[in-house]
Amino acid sequence: MADIILTTLNAKYVHSGFGLRYLLANLGDLQSCSVLREFDINQRPIEVAEALLADEPRIIGLGVYIWNVTPLTELATLLKRLRPDLILIAGGPEVSFPDDLPPFARLVDYIITGEADLKFRELCRQILDGNPPKEQLIPASPPNPDHLVLPYSFYTPQDLNHRIVYLETSRGCPFRCEFCLSALDSGVRLFPLTRILSALENLWNQGCRRFKFVDRSFNITRDHYDGFLNFFLGRSEPGLFLHFEIIPDRLTPAQIELAAQFPRGTLQFEVGIQTFNPSVAERIQRHQDYRQLEQVMRHLREDTGVHLHADLIVGLPGETLDSFAEGFDRLVFWNPHEIQVGILKRLRGCLIQRHDQEWQMIYHSAAPYELLQNKLLPFLLLQRLKRFARFWDLVANSGNFHSSHRMIWQDASSPFHAFLEFSDWLFHRLRRQHGIALTRLVEELYFYLTGVLRQPSAQVVSSLADDLRRCGRTEIPPSLKAVFPTLSSSRTQPNTHPPPRQQRHQGV
Repeated sequence: MADIILTTLNAKYVHSGFGLRYLLANLGDLQSCSVLREFDINQRPIEVAEALLADEPRIIGLGVYIWNVTPLTELATLLKRLRPDLILIAGGPEVSFPDDLPPFARLVDYIITGEADLKFRELCRQILDGNPPKEQLIPASPPNPDHLVLPYSFYTPQDLNHRIVYLETSRGCPFRCEFCLSALDSGVRLFPLTRILSALENLWNQGCRRFKFVDRSFNITRDHYDGFLNFFLGRSEPGLFLHFEIIPDRLTPAQIELAAQFPRGTLQFEVGIQTFNPSVAERIQRHQDYRQLEQVMRHLREDTGVHLHADLIVGLPGETLDSFAEGFDRLVFWNPHEIQVGILKRLRGCLIQRHDQEWQMIYHSAAPYELLQNKLLPFLLLQRLKRFARFWDLVANSGNFHSSHRMIWQDASSPFHAFLEFSDWLFHRLRRQHGIALTRLVEELYFYLTGVLRQPSAQVVSSLADDLRRCGRTEIPPSLKAVFPTLSSSRTQPNTHPPPRQQRHQGV
């Protein structure tokens, strides 16, 4: 039994509710009558409701995000029908903007807008004391990091072994990119270095070896970048994996050299490039030095073992198909390990909405609010680009076709247009984008390379077979057994360093 339940629906089981742990850590005397219950979006809302109501709570706090607002709408409806007296408190990015609230907002009693770390306890105390506020919307000012109880002691052994452990060393962002919620933050607030290092020490001693830092700009200060990398450098061992989102054109040579001291695949740097079109970047207030960016990216790729994950966005106002293709090709030749192609989303509260009329931006009305079309990208073309992004993820980003996927454009002037043609061909063959077995992808890639591009069968088979071996795969599609050699895995046991996707890219 618990008076207060903190809950959310994570996108996947391996994710963890970072925000919920902050709320729990800062509940003070209410912590003893509170519990954290996590679910994921693949679970049925009625079963989640059953699990929550079994604790007979008086208050349920719901973390609402772009990926879970739809099933949470069903869950909140069920909870209120079954327990009309139950108090529902919502918080999170999806409900933090009073002028842009989703229909979900009508189902809950209170909404905390902003960072609710401290305000949630205050609101719960008022409710439990019989003095609830009359207003539904409860604004929360950004808290001083010095005043927050850190949440890391609330990661359980189960979390440490089976879920992603999130950490932060700062909040906010110094940039004003209009597609991002961080553009609304008022500068960067740093957590004291010594406090986070102490928390890391405790997590390390509990056996945690995989850490994902959620800072928008991890290298915004040299002290933090150097301090945390040096902490881990002294503890580098098999199984260690560190994810950081960095600003590459602000990395110094000394910082790159520090990263180069880690074993291959230990570090993953996520680099948000988003667009190579200077006029588009200026329009959305994204400022980056492309020349310096290229130098740093090439330096990282060629002289370090850092796993590079780069992001591009389709559909930014003013971005044409040709300018996106040119930027994509440019990035391909820098050779990052992954290029994540994302479709522009209309995040609630973001300044990107000011371009809607001029650029005729039309977004889907349902989460995740992806762009459907705009002035330069009609609906049918954008649908093709969405399939491009999906198939690129399956074939190129997955690491399953580390060598053979490059054969798609080896004789073409543009990797983008070559892969777009492959994407169109593959969708015409399969008529779906999900639930595609690896063996079917192997089969289709073989047929495309040999049948459409007329590449020598022996060369294609050799490349595909090498990719399967290095991934530890031995399955051969029945239709290809006559041309494929017998495969035996090159691995004798699973390798846990680095994680599988990075492992396939790095050839570890």
